[in-house]
Amino acid sequence: MAKAFRPGDWRAGYYRDQTFMWATRMSNVRAFFAQLYGNASLEADPASGGRQMGNHFATRFLDDRGEFERSVDMPNSSADVSNVAGWMPRLVGLAYASKLYRDNPQLKDAQDGFSVNGNEVAFGTIGDAATSEGLFWEAINAAGVLQIPMAMSVWDDGYGISVPITTETTKASISDVLRGFSPDDRPGIDIYVTRGWDYTALIETYATAIDKVRREHKPALIHVTEMTQPQGHSTSGSHERYKSKERLRFEAEYDCVARMRDWVIESGIASESQLEGWEAADKEAVEAARDLAWEAFQSPIRAERDRAVAILRRVDMPEVAEITNSLDEAVKVTRSLIMSSAKRALHQLRGLEAPARDELAKFVRDYGRENDERYNSHLYSSSPDSPLNVPVVGPAYSDQSPTVDGRQVLVRNFDANFARDPRIFVIGEDIGRLGDVNLVFEGLQAKYGELRLTDTGIREATILGQAIGAAMRGLRPICDIQYLDYFLYALETASDDLATLHWRTVGGQKAPVVIRTKGHRLVGIWHSGSPMSVVLNALQGLYVAVPRNMTQAAGFYNTLFRGDNPGLVIEVLNGYRLKERVPDNIGSFTVSLGVPEVLRAGTDATVVTYGACCAIALDAAQTLDELGVSC
Repeated sequence: MAKAFRPGDWRAGYYRDQTFMWATRMSNVRAFFAQLYGNASLEADPASGGRQMGNHFATRFLDDRGEFERSVDMPNSSADVSNVAGWMPRLVGLAYASKLYRDNPQLKDAQDGFSVNGNEVAFGTIGDAATSEGLFWEAINAAGVLQIPMAMSVWDDGYGISVPITTETTKASISDVLRGFSPDDRPGIDIYVTRGWDYTALIETYATAIDKVRREHKPALIHVTEMTQPQGHSTSGSHERYKSKERLRFEAEYDCVARMRDWVIESGIASESQLEGWEAADKEAVEAARDLAWEAFQSPIRAERDRAVAILRRVDMPEVAEITNSLDEAVKVTRSLIMSSAKRALHQLRGLEAPARDELAKFVRDYGRENDERYNSHLYSSSPDSPLNVPVVGPAYSDQSPTVDGRQVLVRNFDANFARDPRIFVIGEDIGRLGDVNLVFEGLQAKYGELRLTDTGIREATILGQAIGAAMRGLRPICDIQYLDYFLYALETASDDLATLHWRTVGGQKAPVVIRTKGHRLVGIWHSGSPMSVVLNALQGLYVAVPRNMTQAAGFYNTLFRGDNPGLVIEVLNGYRLKERVPDNIGSFTVSLGVPEVLRAGTDATVVTYGACCAIALDAAQTLDELGVSC
């Protein structure tokens, strides 16, 4: 696979890909250990700054200002997530961007740095057991429908931890099950099967498959069978507990690494003695990298410990001396231990007025701020292009400003933005030919084309994933979820992937997706959902806007389109036919995020609300005013 991977290509995979990542120079052994130890230094762990589990890979495609680097000039890995198959929706989007860059002539001037005529392939990897997840099937179906350059590799070792493939997959073979996706007189997905221990067959299979994917934009699935597992799934237990003796003998005989070694000798590439020398040198190099990574991780923490100990030594109190000695003599030093020790000592000094206490209190405050920046930064964009930095431009009205249905405000606003920025496109159910079930895109597909306003199937998770991957490659997608009730289908992708992306890469990646949906109607039970607590708690990292009318919604869209942080706009479902005036500066006025709008001033009570509740609160305020209560 690494031999077929080219600069500009993209990976979306999981933690079994370290050999591929090292072969493509997207990672290295020392970074592997740095991430294992949780080193918060980006120099040591550029993928995640210690924020991810081991083998969770990513490359950095943003500069220090949060601007995109030239991804066409380098190999690219989108940031891994731990939830099984959680990267599959994003994979669809990474491939879909290539389709848009090749097929949409309006993007010719926007390609620079992001694409070369859509020649980039999106490589996906997954284990055989993980193909049982619904996200996998949704992504495979979407790829077949869209006909995008997506190359999906399935590593098949016959088990999902201890559960055998016969329990995981119909017919015990994902390629057999997917044969119905193969193209005939209709487009589909090319299926390839090869064995994990047959190196020459692997090279031939990948060369053939990826060449076709790249040239013809035909998706492919490469089922790599007879993979072997030299140890258990994790250090929690041996695979001897659940594998038969026959299977263990097979894995010993067909171990992929051992077979590769035999092939090297048989092909005359190297002799047994040469390989032994290289293996010994490699082991020595790995151990050296391990030790250097550990020292790089521990050295600054020991220095921070020494700072704390020096301050604590100046406190003349036996209880504090005990804490100090324990910290000073600790073999394993962590920042948590340093902070907890300092706080415990500060607790012993409560009520005292002394310079030593003040010095210790300052250390706790300063160290807290340092660690907050070290571990909690970049949940939201802090770049110059953050939506919080978008200038506020209020809606302008004149005597000629027409009064229309609220939906028409959105139609005109989207029209203005589509005309302004060719990178903006919308994908979703019924938004193309129909122009949305509430007609907020009415007539726009005829004006801008099917690649700018594209109907999708009923597949919310991959609609969002399609947008995430495209946004990572420089485009500005609108992910349209028909109703807020349906957003729950995409919640895992929104929460685990999109909302955490900027944080888990410490500002190294971004996906400025705008999610549009509607609900919060407060009438009935279906299509009227208002799971705001779920949204607010699950989507930290996104800006959530719940406008009271369509003019406010338009302003929020304009702000988010000009910023670089993802956001969710929840329109009021029963507001599309209510009358509103169209601002003269449609498409360019903005609404600030997080700044309350005062609709009515009072002196006795304050009511804070949002969305459809605003109209209800205003009616209630009028009634209260008649009773002598000002709010």
